[in-house]
Amino acid sequence: MTDLFYDVSGTGPSLLLIPGGAGHPVGLDRMTEVLAARFTVVTYDPLGLAHGRLGQPVGEQRAEAWSDGAARVLQQVLPEGESAYVLGISAGGIAALDLLARHPERLRHVVAHEPPCVNVLPDAARHRAMFLDVHDTYRAAGLEAAAARMSAGLAGREPESGPEGQPLSPEAELANPMALFLTRVLPRFTAYTPAEDAPYSRLTLTAGTDSRGQLLYRTAELLAARTGSDFAEFPGGHLGALEHPVAYAERLTETLVPVGAPGAPSTT
Repeated sequence: MTDLFYDVSGTGPSLLLIPGGAGHPVGLDRMTEVLAARFTVVTYDPLGLAHGRLGQPVGEQRAEAWSDGAARVLQQVLPEGESAYVLGISAGGIAALDLLARHPERLRHVVAHEPPCVNVLPDAARHRAMFLDVHDTYRAAGLEAAAARMSAGLAGREPESGPEGQPLSPEAELANPMALFLTRVLPRFTAYTPAEDAPYSRLTLTAGTDSRGQLLYRTAELLAARTGSDFAEFPGGHLGALEHPVAYAERLTETLVPVGAPGAPSTT
């Protein structure tokens, strides 16, 4: 797919937002609204799901394809000589890591929130197997059972026998962002290994306070230590941007442009 799908709102320094899941920005409106008072927010929609392509055929996704698209979006929207902040959430955080590694030229700073790149962990094989089991659970028993399996895996609990169901029909699957995430995004993105030689001084790994003790908190913390990047806690859990949009936006602003720093966006 060569088309680019994104929305622009607000004024101020440019902030590229790469959503998680299948890249559909559903549920992020309130956070974006708050951020738009301080930044020019560019919300990238890698598959165009919020731009009329929900229900269209979608192939297996790769982080590199999302980051290449994000780089092209920045080429289109950034004024000459300017650079952008980036927030990538979950799967979008993996795309943000790849963007920093392969297209760092016009990036000020990148925040990656709980990216599920579990290959950095010493027990990576076990967690990769868990994500593949989530995919297989969806195929065998449907969305609700797969969501229960993933929640257990992220929390470090043994899986319980979940509700039995059926996978969606091929047509319904293409129209469901969660099903697209489980089948087209999850397998390859969770196999992603961050580069060793990216400019990690421009990276902050984040995890939600409610995620303490869970898999993706540990992943973010260990990756920050391995790369020498900053690490910060954000409000809520893995879905903090949806659960606490105002507090999340405020914490992001503090992280990207500390209060009182030159060029800091107004907080009033």
